Amino acid sequence: MPLLNHMIFVLLIFLALGGFNALLEAQERPLVAGSAERKLTILNWDDYLDPALVKKFEQQHRVSISQSLYESDDHRDLLMKENQGQGWDLVIVSGLMVEAYFKQGWLASKPLVENDPFINVHWTDAFSGAKDYVVPYFWGTLGIAYRNDLVSQPITHWRQFFNPGSDLKGKISLINSSRDVVGMALKSLGHSANSHSDRHLLRVHELLLSFRSSVHTLHYIDLDERSLMLTGEVVAAMMYSGDTLMLQEHNPNITYVLPQEGGNIWVDYIGVLSSSKQQELAWQFIRFINKPENAAQLAQYINYATPNTEAQKLLPADFVDNTVIYPSKDALKKSEYYKVLPKRTRDRYNKIFSLLK
Repeated sequence: MPLLNHMIFVLLIFLALGGFNALLEAQERPLVAGSAERKLTILNWDDYLDPALVKKFEQQHRVSISQSLYESDDHRDLLMKENQGQGWDLVIVSGLMVEAYFKQGWLASKPLVENDPFINVHWTDAFSGAKDYVVPYFWGTLGIAYRNDLVSQPITHWRQFFNPGSDLKGKISLINSSRDVVGMALKSLGHSANSHSDRHLLRVHELLLSFRSSVHTLHYIDLDERSLMLTGEVVAAMMYSGDTLMLQEHNPNITYVLPQEGGNIWVDYIGVLSSSKQQELAWQFIRFINKPENAAQLAQYINYATPNTEAQKLLPADFVDNTVIYPSKDALKKSEYYKVLPKRTRDRYNKIFSLLK
């Protein structure tokens, strides 16, 4: 009997250890597709994240990533306000709105991110609060894209856009954003895009009254084969720099210009929302996309300038030398960052923009 009891005891220990090892092995094995235990949701622009990188992160971290999309900065801000910053884990936010977001309590404080040293401090310091709450994602310019085969002369100024000739009448596309439209209309008149002068805004009001019959759509141009710019229904569009390169893949006659009056220099940031239940995982995602090799891959996917200095070293020469992506200092000289405006001025911008709707 003692021998039998001993054998039973050894057998039980063996089975227990075997079960424990099996449990460890199960934890180490990647989950099969569709069985992710955790989820991350990102509030983002359309087509602003490389699906291959998303899939790679999902497999490495056993997580499912989904995106909610917005079509303009104003649309994103409206969604955030309506939901009080809840319902997402991460957000791509414009530099202009970072301060407002953290003052609303929507952004989680940023922990020490080990790849922060890769980020050019110029972009980290460009907007209030960016250093403490968010990480620079990409930067670029706002200018004009146009069909060079459908215009009588090259477009080089905003005044050609807002005072269009017959070849542009009814064939112009805008961004559904009061800040962009009023800001660039101000530039066309020789004023700052951040002006809150009553006299300047009265001139913009008069300009847009005469301009509105030339507008075909207030919606941002599609970047695929359905694009109105490819069909010729839109000949000139207010557009972000890198997006033009996507359209050029379908038609090389599409040209991007940063007008001589200057445009807007924008910076997008990625941050974690304070309401997220997966904050550590969300910061892991930010670290992942900022690994130099991943940041370089992402830059080539979306055709925008990366603020990651180590990633830039990995990019091909024709990418870094492309002046649409990386404009020269001279080209940027007259361009501006948007600044936070007084509420009275923001309301005035919105009222003027409503003339186009």
